[in-house]
Amino acid sequence: MLSFPGQLTVIGGGLAGCEAAWQAAKCGCRCILYEMKPLVFSPAHRSPLLAELVCSNSLRASSTDSAVGLLKEEIQRLGSLIMEAAAQTRVPAGKALAVDREAFARCITARIEAADNIHIIREEVKELPARLPPGGAAILATGPLTSDALADSIARLSGREHLAFYDAIAPIVEAESLDRTIIFRASRYDAGPGDYLNCPMDREEYERFIDALRSAEKVPLKSFEKKKYFEGCLPVEVMLERGPDTLRFGPMKPVGLIDPRSGREPYAVVQLRMENREGTHYNMVGFQTKLTYREQQRVFRLIPGMERAAFTRLGSIHRNTFVCGPEFLEPSLQVKKRPDLFVAGQLSGVEGYVESTAMGLLAGINGARLAAGKTPVVPPRETALGSLISHLTGTDPDRFQPSNINFGLFPKLPGKVPKKFRGERYAARALQALEQWQAAISI
Repeated sequence: MLSFPGQLTVIGGGLAGCEAAWQAAKCGCRCILYEMKPLVFSPAHRSPLLAELVCSNSLRASSTDSAVGLLKEEIQRLGSLIMEAAAQTRVPAGKALAVDREAFARCITARIEAADNIHIIREEVKELPARLPPGGAAILATGPLTSDALADSIARLSGREHLAFYDAIAPIVEAESLDRTIIFRASRYDAGPGDYLNCPMDREEYERFIDALRSAEKVPLKSFEKKKYFEGCLPVEVMLERGPDTLRFGPMKPVGLIDPRSGREPYAVVQLRMENREGTHYNMVGFQTKLTYREQQRVFRLIPGMERAAFTRLGSIHRNTFVCGPEFLEPSLQVKKRPDLFVAGQLSGVEGYVESTAMGLLAGINGARLAAGKTPVVPPRETALGSLISHLTGTDPDRFQPSNINFGLFPKLPGKVPKKFRGERYAARALQALEQWQAAISI
C-alpha cells in the first residue's frame, strides 16, 4: 500500500471514503483512495462506480426538525460532496431525500476522478498498514461488508473479535409490471398526487399475505452466523414473528392514505418508492427480506397490484461488520492504539447512509489536520455530529450497538419543551453550536 509523508490514505470508495477523501483534498491534503471494485465485489455490490448505494435510494427525512434532516443540514454546511450529489440527482419521495442511484454514483465518481489532490487505486487492501511515514495518516472506510481478510486484521488490532449483525435489502420492481387500476399514487395526508405508489389490502388480502409470508421458505443462516439483526432494518418475516399486526403498524401501515376506489383507508398498504428519475423502477419500502428468491416472487405477487410484478432485484441478507467504538475509537475517530489511523462510515458503528457520510466527513477533516501537523477536532456535543460521536465513543462497551441518528442521542433540552417544538429547538441549538465551532477551527 502506497503512503507518503503528509499524505492521507483512504481505504474504501463508498460514501464515507469518498466524503473523507473529498474533505481532505479540500484542505489541500494529497490523498490516495483505494477501492477494490471492479477487481473484487462484495456480496451486495454490482457496479464498478464509487459511492454505490445498495439497500435503498433514500437518504431519509429532509426537514431539520428530524434528527437525520438536521444531520444532513450540518454536513451540507460543512461542504459535503455526498449531499451536493444527492441534490443534483434527487427523485420525488415526498418529504424524504431519495436519489437516482446510478446517476448519484456517476456524479460522485466523476468528481473524485477529476479532483487534483485525489489519486484512485483500484486494488484490494487486505491488511492494515503496519507503519505510516511521519505525517502520514490513513482512514478505514471499508463499510459494513469489509472483506474477511481486512476484518481479521482489524480484529487483531482491536484485541477482540469484530462484531457483526445481519442486514437485509428490499426488492425492486419494474413500473410497467404493476397494475395501476389497483395501485394508487399518494403520500400520507397529502392532497396532491403524492410521490409513492400504494398497494391497498383489505383484511382478507392482508391475512392471506401474512399466512403465505409466515410459511415461506427462508435462506438459512450458516452454522457460524448469529441471528443478530439491526432493529431499524428488520426483515419483514422477522417483524411478522412478533405478531400478526406488526407489519400493519409498521411498513404496511395505511394511516393517512385513502384508496380512491373505495374512498376509505385500506386495512394495510405496501408502499413503493421511485428508484430512478425516469420512474421505471420502484423499491418496496420497508420490505427487507431473507426469503429465498423463489418464495419472494411467489409471496410478493400476492400483494394487490403486484400479481405480475417483474423483479429487477430481489431482497437478500448480508453481514455488517463494525468495531466496538467505545473500546476502539477516540472522539476524533482515531484508533486508540494507532492515532495515525481513523475509522469512518458504518465500520465505525453508525447505521445509515447519512450517518456514514457524516463520519467520513469528520475523519477526512481530521486526517488532513493530522497530516498537516494540526490537532484533530471534535464537534460540539449539541450537534447531530457530536451526538453520534458521543454514542460511538461514550456508550457502555457491553451495551454498544450501531445506531442511526436520533434525538435520544442528543443532550436534553433545558426546561420543559412541548413535543411538537422539540425538533426545531434541537435544530436551533445544534446549528448555532455548529456555526461557532466552524468559525473557531476555520472549516
